[in-house]
Amino acid sequence: MSERTFQELLYGSGSHANTLACVEDVRFALAGRRIENFPHSIWQLVQHMNFWMEYERKRIHKELVPYPTHASESWPSGAAPPSEEEWQNAVTRFRDLLAVFAKLADSPPNFLAEPVAATHPDHSKRSCSVLAVLWQTLVHNSYHIGQIALLRRALDAWPPQGGGDTW
Repeated sequence: MSERTFQELLYGSGSHANTLACVEDVRFALAGRRIENFPHSIWQLVQHMNFWMEYERKRIHKELVPYPTHASESWPSGAAPPSEEEWQNAVTRFRDLLAVFAKLADSPPNFLAEPVAATHPDHSKRSCSVLAVLWQTLVHNSYHIGQIALLRRALDAWPPQGGGDTW
């Protein structure tokens, strides 16, 4: 895998918003705010990405993890983080998990080709190599970072301090 391409997409480059910048400077009070007709807060989106990155990290490292029986298991129940500390912990975990996936992407080709055990019937319908799981995780994050960028715009909290398109 081209580490450079993966890194650029994982962390945001070009037409992608900077992944960390979209999350790191979100204030605690803003993290739990919701907008009308949108189902999630920034807190919920970050925790959802953390859930799936941790889940896929464990699968890649051959830890047996049960697939959630319902999608709700991958989302926090409340719209807002319980405390400032919980929000900061979620942001730190997000940053750390991105670094884990960046390092995994730089693995030797033989490791990237290794199969990852299926934990859901749909997994057997598509490629489940380490490389495939890395790309799926990257695309999943990109989708939700786009939602966070949209929420930030709607909440009048754009651009992030780390920069972002304003047009």
